[in-house]
Amino acid sequence: MSGLKENQLLTDMKPISKILTMGMMTCSLILGNLNANAQKNEPGSFRVDFKKYKLDNGLEVVLHEDHSDPIVSVAILFHVGSSREKPGKTGFAHFFEHMLFQNSENVGKGEFFKKIDDLGGTFNGGTWNDGTVYYEVVPRDALEKILWMESDRMGFLINTVTQGALEREKDIVINEKRQRVDNQPYGHTGDVIDMNLYGKSHPYSWQVIGSMEDIRAATLDDVKEFYDRYYPVNNATMVIAGDFNETEVKALVQKYFGEFRPRTKPEVMKPMPAVLSSSKRLLHEDNFAKLPELNLIFPTVENYHPDSYALEVLADLLSEGKKAPLYKEIVENRKLAPKVSVYNNPMELAGKFNIIVRAFEGVDLDSVQDAINEAFRQFEVNGFTDQDLQRIKNLRETSFYNGISSLLGKSFQLVQANVFGGDPSRMMEDVRMLNAVTRDDVMRVYKTYLKGRNSLATSFVPKGRPELALSGSGVASIVEEKIEETGSQAESAEETTDTFEKTPSTFDRTIEPPLGQKPLLNAPDIFTSSLRNNMKVYGIESHELPLIQFSIRLKGGQLGENPAKPGVARLLSDLLMEGTAKHTPEELEEAIGQLGASIDINTGAENMTITANCLSRNYQAVLDIVEEIITQPRWDVTEFDRLKQAAISNIKQRNANPNAIAGNVFYKMLYGNDHIFSKPATGTLKSVESITLEDLKQYHKANFSPTVASFHIAGDITRERVYESLKSVEKSWSPVKVEFPQYNLPKAPEKAQICFVDVPDAKQSVLMIGSLAMARNNPDYFPATFVNYKLGDGSGSKLFEVLRLEKGYTYGAYSFFMPRAVPGPFVASSSVQSKFTLESVKLFNEILTSFGTEYTAEELEITRNATIRSNAGKFETINSLMGMLQEISSFNLPPDFIKQEEMKADKITLEEAKAIYSRYIRPDKMVYVVVGDARTQFDRLKEAGLGEPLLVDIEGNPVVK
Repeated sequence: MSGLKENQLLTDMKPISKILTMGMMTCSLILGNLNANAQKNEPGSFRVDFKKYKLDNGLEVVLHEDHSDPIVSVAILFHVGSSREKPGKTGFAHFFEHMLFQNSENVGKGEFFKKIDDLGGTFNGGTWNDGTVYYEVVPRDALEKILWMESDRMGFLINTVTQGALEREKDIVINEKRQRVDNQPYGHTGDVIDMNLYGKSHPYSWQVIGSMEDIRAATLDDVKEFYDRYYPVNNATMVIAGDFNETEVKALVQKYFGEFRPRTKPEVMKPMPAVLSSSKRLLHEDNFAKLPELNLIFPTVENYHPDSYALEVLADLLSEGKKAPLYKEIVENRKLAPKVSVYNNPMELAGKFNIIVRAFEGVDLDSVQDAINEAFRQFEVNGFTDQDLQRIKNLRETSFYNGISSLLGKSFQLVQANVFGGDPSRMMEDVRMLNAVTRDDVMRVYKTYLKGRNSLATSFVPKGRPELALSGSGVASIVEEKIEETGSQAESAEETTDTFEKTPSTFDRTIEPPLGQKPLLNAPDIFTSSLRNNMKVYGIESHELPLIQFSIRLKGGQLGENPAKPGVARLLSDLLMEGTAKHTPEELEEAIGQLGASIDINTGAENMTITANCLSRNYQAVLDIVEEIITQPRWDVTEFDRLKQAAISNIKQRNANPNAIAGNVFYKMLYGNDHIFSKPATGTLKSVESITLEDLKQYHKANFSPTVASFHIAGDITRERVYESLKSVEKSWSPVKVEFPQYNLPKAPEKAQICFVDVPDAKQSVLMIGSLAMARNNPDYFPATFVNYKLGDGSGSKLFEVLRLEKGYTYGAYSFFMPRAVPGPFVASSSVQSKFTLESVKLFNEILTSFGTEYTAEELEITRNATIRSNAGKFETINSLMGMLQEISSFNLPPDFIKQEEMKADKITLEEAKAIYSRYIRPDKMVYVVVGDARTQFDRLKEAGLGEPLLVDIEGNPVVK
């Protein structure tokens, strides 16, 4: 994982009291309301208590106790990112993050992945320009085991790094770069921007993932030098949050980390703002881009600089909402693009202000630049109001509470504030500074950093269309790997033994700590009801934060469409947010923003969901808006035309995205030509071009009824208040009869079939493999997902272990059963290095064929334990509670389905597990979709033993090779 950005926080703060006792700081962050008037409506404040202390060796520890759920979070942040690297040795920080997951003296090779998965936990790591973080969330009884594992890789890693392990991890990191950069449209944008904004000597001039050349050239000595310099215990902060006892945890931290000796701590680097002596314009013809994209970058200031807060507000004012000048000029007036994105990105050493416009097909980016200039002029002339500023602050208050709704969210904010701000309480200083931004501050930073200032402009245009770039642009220098140059570093590496010199310790670290008492499933109380208009209600009270999330889910979605016009439901969900009969699009947006709320509408295969998130004090007002959106659409012709054009533009770009192509072809092959699920939910170019506003009105009339709707709510509200709040919806929304088309599923294939889609020069091949299985409410669904756990559900699975850890062909390989009300598919997927497409397809087939017969009693017990233990954190956030409620209503599951499935997990036998596997996973009858470079890979797949490969186009239609 790379590219992790620091979270930006916003809330109000009362004075912090610091009590220094025996070297420990005890602190309570008091979080009040942003809106001074709102405090009168909702008394009280929210507290975030933490204690900070330092071990003798310099490790800084922050503790936050929270006994709401039986889980704990651990986050360790090292003050080292890509900015600490040297030219010629780029990518080391990110590469080293990968190495820390591979081996350590006492935990063992590959065990980090397996152990945390099997504990029912989650984990990952992240590297960005200035830091590297490692984190886990596990049931509370596993805390000591996590501290044992984290301390082992902090102090007992380097002796286990062999040449073979080094070369295998190089393959994985290079595959990650191919997947995230080389095989993606606009993937090289960051490289072009940073190299030309900062210049070669600046530590932000190279990408976090580094260059392939530098990664390939890395030696064992390089790795050891980097470890010695940047991974001393005194260059890290550890945050432990959750359900623990402070005295016990402090003893464990001392036991596992106290013996590490400090080393020379790297110097803190001083800010190095970028300086452009003149404006620059660069272009790149992108193999995967179908639409021209302009990035306009202005150098700004580093994190915590006083101006960084006003710049953040300025970014929102310029682009967020229909009143914003950039939206007005680019989207509304000139109709050059469907949207515009603006953000300020302050980092430890420097900052940059980003304006991003992905224009419609064929748009000359000079016209976009002209529109930006005019928007700036309008901003100078018209400015903005106090109401505009308050809207932004209201939205940020809600965003803050959502950001700390999980233990991991709190941990991230505390650890980053400590490392980069010098103290966990620095996050609240950020809050104060953002709240203190005035209109004068915003106009001042606009004139200081944007108006008339030098900038960097990058034009990424479709291959063969350089005339769309900004005039006067030079060709950007980009190193692109040729398919013929791809290969494996590990292939040529000499195999070595895993023997190594053991590092001495004050106690026997080979003894794995036992688990404590298993946490009990603390299922929340679900209240249910039905309104008189037949809408069902599901709710959960959760009073930790002053937040509420609610949704109305309508059955139908894509399923309610005319098969000849896919895309109607998706387009309707977009249009419903563009005003109501009572309010213009701008007025609706303003009303939502002033409440600090978010309302989104999303369409899936089987449903359409309207979701709202707000502060509890604003719940009724937000619900009233949602009711108005559903029952009183505006049917704005201008907005319909804009959204239709945007949908067409999006489809054109998706048609060049290998992952999107793979999905489209895969579902067509599974469901057959006549089923609506064989069509992309976005629609096709042909179908969307034919959609009229009347089509949307007819869909709304036929499918919007409380009889097929469910209301879900979780958060700081009582059930009595919920029922009272819904009286208006009950009265205004009348039921109508809804009938959905019935589709026959195609006959199951009698043999496997490889379908290949050609994407010339693709550096990776996208694989999607599977067949139709069962519906979510089928009694076999849970046992099937249970068996899939060790096959492909996460980093401890067989597919991940073989294709990534052993072979290094991919960044990840997974499998799952898709939950649907109708039979959904079993899916196995990966993006693999192009050169190893055949080998990867063979491995998938071999693993899927053998796994069921080789499934062991030990794997069964591991899965049983992990499945039950993972339930400890299932109810932590209101978002997770909402997910559970929506699953219950969508698939007609009992309210206690998680408890029932836990009981099934406890009783399933090895014979039952094998029988389920053989029933639903038949690789000899599956579809194998491959999206990659046909010139080098198509003919090779004839050797896969899966019959003659079929070459198809991006819609799954056979083509002549």
